[in-house]
Amino acid sequence: MGDRGGLAAAPGGGRVLDDRELRLVAVMPLHAVTSVYGEEGLRARFAAETARLDAAGRAAPGRALDLAGRLHAADRRQREPYVNHLLRVAVRIMCHYGVADPEVICAAVLHDAVEDHAGALAPGGRRETAVAVLAADFGQRVADLGDAVTNPARVPGVGRHEQYRRHLEASLEGNPWARVIKVSDFTDNGVGLIHTTGPWVVELAGKYAPLVPVLSGVIARPDTPLAPEVKARILGQLRDARKRFEAIAADSPAPD
Repeated sequence: MGDRGGLAAAPGGGRVLDDRELRLVAVMPLHAVTSVYGEEGLRARFAAETARLDAAGRAAPGRALDLAGRLHAADRRQREPYVNHLLRVAVRIMCHYGVADPEVICAAVLHDAVEDHAGALAPGGRRETAVAVLAADFGQRVADLGDAVTNPARVPGVGRHEQYRRHLEASLEGNPWARVIKVSDFTDNGVGLIHTTGPWVVELAGKYAPLVPVLSGVIARPDTPLAPEVKARILGQLRDARKRFEAIAADSPAPD
């Protein structure tokens, strides 16, 4: 790889990292990559991780990222592009969970595609049609994994946080690989919530706190396809998350 001087355009609209930066990005923690190099750094880390796949498995995750980048191009998460979240979810399962299955990686990248942009995927924006589009492009397994972690339509009379918890319990029960994607998604959303600011933090903590026992239970199951040391690490992160949610709740103002 030649020295490009860090001046060329990158897919996220920024610059391509130079060789020294690429070496650093390949070993930095994901939060540090995000903080220092932003989307370009996360894209470089994604490319480095997918380069470890066999030749037959490298193309699909790149296509999935291209699609996710287009679908979420205008989306933001506070101060960052939404695609950063998708990149971290996918990179985490590769570099921290030891996942080398291209279909699972594609599903991680596309896990919010149907929920957030069904209309861009399929005319009329129907969920089942959008899922079918992903199945045609990436295979039924990818579509099914994404569908398993997609929020269902609202049910009248049921609180949305309670509905979300029930949906996860049901969808993750018989879908071990969906558990892997969801816990990475939760790690990015829930475990890092203490770094989030704004009036919605307490509400988000209320949404995520009931999911800790759900995810802890399914991750610990023998059929969850992760190594014992990976499970132990995730379970430790979930314990830390519970403490953070408790701290957020304790620091919130009392209701009038």
